[in-house]
Amino acid sequence: MDCLFCKIIAGDIPSAKVYEDDKVYAFRDINPMAPVHVLIVPKCHLASADEVSADNSAYVARIFEVIPEIAKAEGLANGYRVITNCGEHGCQSVKHLHFHLLGGKQLSEEMD
Repeated sequence: MDCLFCKIIAGDIPSAKVYEDDKVYAFRDINPMAPVHVLIVPKCHLASADEVSADNSAYVARIFEVIPEIAKAEGLANGYRVITNCGEHGCQSVKHLHFHLLGGKQLSEEMD
């Protein structure tokens, strides 16, 4: 499989790891859009939110269990934003489900 995030999870491509367990891998975005910008991905390959099902939803549930832990470790006491993009019109650039954890400053209310 030629998936960038699968290669990062496997350790074939270096990353600045923030968190890892048996279902989740989190690392710093190389083009941060906020002072804290962490990408959180399931260790199983899912192309996008469109592929979440009863068979694999435990990976997504685990991501949302660890988001508060990562946010706390990153000092995001005043809040943060979690975003996932899905498909071409959603501007998904890597075809592996991932969530952006953004914070560390007052974020814009605009989402364009």
